[in-house]
Amino acid sequence: MTTTTTTTPSPVREPAWPLSRSAIGLWVTESVISSVFLGMGLAAFLIFVPAEPGTPLPVLRWVVPVLYAVYVVLAVGVRPWVRFRVHRWEITDEAVYTLTGWLTRTWTLVPISRIQTVDVTRGVLQQMFGLSTVAVMTASSQGTVQVWHLEADVAQQVADDLAHRAEQVRDQAT
Repeated sequence: MTTTTTTTPSPVREPAWPLSRSAIGLWVTESVISSVFLGMGLAAFLIFVPAEPGTPLPVLRWVVPVLYAVYVVLAVGVRPWVRFRVHRWEITDEAVYTLTGWLTRTWTLVPISRIQTVDVTRGVLQQMFGLSTVAVMTASSQGTVQVWHLEADVAQQVADDLAHRAEQVRDQAT
């Protein structure tokens, strides 16, 4: 008598870990910087483009600043919090999982056996907030999977662990 066992694949689920809460501050800072530059362009438009009677420019002189104010409120006060709630990551024994995007959601799974290189990068603003990004490179056409805005020490531990496990998988294959 023979028995066969079948394994059911684990259901697709969201990765378990959120990004560092410092990412909210980083995103707020990025939004403030971009809003300042956008505001400077808007101010230049309002100063240097004359409003002639009979053209739609007088309407633009109050509509555009109102739209700019709405943009700033959303970009600085709402978007960072929404991004924090939806961006997730997890590393299991088998794979690296990421879930990114707040309008278009992208769920990525990279098997440990496919990892070729693991890098840790820190941009200027990331350094100010003590954050790093872990880049997991594979040979696939999709290229690099990035786990954004982890605390610097966590990112280094994750990168070391992934590199070690990927090396073990390669050693077992040979």
